[in-house]
Amino acid sequence: MIKAGIVGATGYTGVELMRLLAQHPQVQLQVVTSRSEQGKQVSDIFPSLRGMINQVYVEPDISTLGACDVVFFATPNGTAMQSAPALLEKGTRIIDLSADFRLKNVAEWEKWYGQKHECPDLLSEAVYGLPELNREQIRKARLIANPGCYPTAVQLGFLPLLEKQLVNPGSLIADAKSGVSGAGRKLSMAHHYCEAADSFSAYAVPGHRHLPEIRQGLQSVSKDPIGLVFVPHLLPMIRGIHATLYATLNNPDIDLHKLYADRYRDEPFVDVMPLGSHPNTSSVRGTNICRISCHKPQNGNTAVILAVEDNLVKGAAGQAIQNMNILFGLPETTGLIAAACYP
Repeated sequence: MIKAGIVGATGYTGVELMRLLAQHPQVQLQVVTSRSEQGKQVSDIFPSLRGMINQVYVEPDISTLGACDVVFFATPNGTAMQSAPALLEKGTRIIDLSADFRLKNVAEWEKWYGQKHECPDLLSEAVYGLPELNREQIRKARLIANPGCYPTAVQLGFLPLLEKQLVNPGSLIADAKSGVSGAGRKLSMAHHYCEAADSFSAYAVPGHRHLPEIRQGLQSVSKDPIGLVFVPHLLPMIRGIHATLYATLNNPDIDLHKLYADRYRDEPFVDVMPLGSHPNTSSVRGTNICRISCHKPQNGNTAVILAVEDNLVKGAAGQAIQNMNILFGLPETTGLIAAACYP
């Protein structure tokens, strides 16, 4: 059994990790931490986990966490990097769901996240945990940087086109929408029900923190510089991401559906839908699946790729468990096979 710990198990991502790990046949959840809820039963705070999680929240402690085989950090940016060196020294593997280790360039990280990085030497070692791109590196990693929710959908949508050099990489557009759970449980006026309901808006148009992460991932498969316009939007729903991606084809005769079907044929959590499909977010609610469809309007030279995922699962906790399965030599789908919740 894999002994696992979760740091920051009171946010939406941490609760989703507990829900999924409680059903994982090869995991024993050893410790869950929370400074704010220390001493309280998990099931008292989250009744949805009654009968599944029996842990009491404890203070984060290196000696306790260091006894785990793997520790998930479901914490705000800037927290995991405080503890990572000590845990790695104890031989504990780390899967960080924050952004602390996603960017390789420390100056760029500090620019976008507005703080000093505490262990920049680990940035080069950290493996970016997008299995569909870095599976072999993940197998041997000590430290995995779990991708962000927007970056997962956007990268999976663009990768096949860039890997085969079929589009102009300098003029990519990602028009992406997320449910309000993507902002976390912290109180914010913009995410109050009365503010978010019956409304739809873009935000962070001048620049979003996920932009350099997406650009870095896409650049790793492109010979030419990536030029990306990324515009996120807030939707009045709880879960889900919908990304509409635009790219200019070098050859309008390319068979997009075949390209994507071939690229993702052996990927258990990427579903390339039939021609003419328009995937919806409800079809992936609660699952670790990213559904993709390909379009070429009026048979022109613009590829329109649609990608949907659950931001808390494939965009966070589910992908982290997928990475854990790879890391410990388990079938990738272990503990992650489930039909979407409907309606």
